[in-house]
Amino acid sequence: MSGTDGAANVRVLVVDDEREVADAYALRLRGYCEVETAYGGEEALAVVGESPIDIVLLDRHMPGMSGDDVLAELDERDFPGRVVMVTAVDPGLDVVEMPFADYLCKPVDREDVRAVVDQQQQILAYETLGEFFSAEAKRAVLESELRSETLREHAEYAEIAERSERLERRARRLLTDDDILEQFGQIQRENR
Repeated sequence: MSGTDGAANVRVLVVDDEREVADAYALRLRGYCEVETAYGGEEALAVVGESPIDIVLLDRHMPGMSGDDVLAELDERDFPGRVVMVTAVDPGLDVVEMPFADYLCKPVDREDVRAVVDQQQQILAYETLGEFFSAEAKRAVLESELRSETLREHAEYAEIAERSERLERRARRLLTDDDILEQFGQIQRENR
């Protein structure tokens, strides 16, 4: 088995307007994964815009920009990670339409914070893997069927090749066992 152990390569952002709470959850994750903190909604969006974040642990009730607003903005931006609401707000029927991956009610102990990060890492790894396989299949079949001169002149081919490479890097970083990536190359896609 290759890859990483646990959540070491996962990038988590903890967002809570109460500094002590955000720092406490970040402390529970330090040494377990890469972790950053933001103490408000605007700051959270700035961090997501500046650095690759895989999982956001997001408080709902914050002054200014609420967690619900942050969640809506992340959804509008097509945030490629997973969002877990970690909040003291009891869920109501409004959560049915909200685009989060999980919902934890405070207080959340160390084991549950780490368990939700592990779970979301696995889900994100497999989602990324599925996107990679789709992009790579397109790239591989084009390379097997078309001349390299034709491909060099095709902008969409360049985009799919770049997307495939980016998704492969992310999948390798997120997967704890990257043997499944090696199996992809064993499939023959060219015209026989």
